[in-house]
Amino acid sequence: MAATPHPAVRRSIVPPYLLARLARVDDPRFAVAADAARQSLLTDVPLRGIREGEPPAHPRRGAMPAPDREPGLPQRWISDAAGLEILPGRLVRSEGNPATGDPAVDEAYDGLGHTHALFWTQFGLDSIDGVGLPLEASVHYGHHYDNAFWDGRRMVFGDGDGEVFTRFTASLSVIGHELAHGVIQYSANLPYQGQSGALNESISDVFGALVEQHALGQDVASASWLIGEGLFTDQVEGRAIRSMKAPGTAYDDDVLGTDPQPASMDGYIDTDEDNGGVHLNSGIPNRAFYLVADALGGNAWEAAGHIWFDTVMRDDLPTTVDFAGFARATIEVAAERHGAGSREADAVVVAWESVGVLLPAERSE
Repeated sequence: MAATPHPAVRRSIVPPYLLARLARVDDPRFAVAADAARQSLLTDVPLRGIREGEPPAHPRRGAMPAPDREPGLPQRWISDAAGLEILPGRLVRSEGNPATGDPAVDEAYDGLGHTHALFWTQFGLDSIDGVGLPLEASVHYGHHYDNAFWDGRRMVFGDGDGEVFTRFTASLSVIGHELAHGVIQYSANLPYQGQSGALNESISDVFGALVEQHALGQDVASASWLIGEGLFTDQVEGRAIRSMKAPGTAYDDDVLGTDPQPASMDGYIDTDEDNGGVHLNSGIPNRAFYLVADALGGNAWEAAGHIWFDTVMRDDLPTTVDFAGFARATIEVAAERHGAGSREADAVVVAWESVGVLLPAERSE
């Protein structure tokens, strides 16, 4: 049964609380960054709800495949917004075309390819909808725009302000994260609010990290488990926007403050801001996935990644699922794939208990 579509909202990589903090900075060294943060926040507001002329978020099944199309071949379209906030902009590179020499264009093109490759070669998913939907991205969006987002149709990347943020195509985990929002839109269709929204963010982080690890050939031990590594300039005391391995440790900076993500339910943040804390509390399921991957070792996109992927693709996963419901679903999937009491299933149980989402008595309730 197809899920009931939820209104399309902008799924951004940089959380509003971080931009709000930057917008309040009164330091001439970061004057451009502060102004860019203020403008980025204002730009984001109209897209909190559905945009005029934009289709709603898609249900669980995609469109019919094109006739005679060979499965598994990506179709990429990269457009240049040229500093404007009008999408998509001018098409500058499409599938099979050579590199343009514009780093943002070519990074977006390559990043879409790496993301498509992970989902197709490891999970058998043909593009984000399963039937070969063309992948679109727009770069050079806005003036000093400090974010990247999925708007329900395409990925959009700003160039950053140059003082705190660099261009947003520079991080492969960001590209994978944003396109993973599209995968969720066509599968679990989780609304971007509260715990289901935090799961939306977390699952996108999971697959953003896996895209990067798969492309670089990194196993669990050698991967950074950072989301957005390389986005900060050298003026920032921080490595990334988020850490899946150790939520709350990605940055500690005089200007940006300290990473506020909790790593367990003990620190769960109950708030009306940030769509009910979607970027904050996503650290809890992020940490759970890392613990599963770490316990199993090897390549995270294999056992751990398949458990999460199969869970997201379940037709019976409620769109408004909370942390506990998602945890139980991953335990069921692990048992179905590997057997109840298997090493893999036990790793999933222990991970969710470690972050306080489930107590031992709740494992199968």
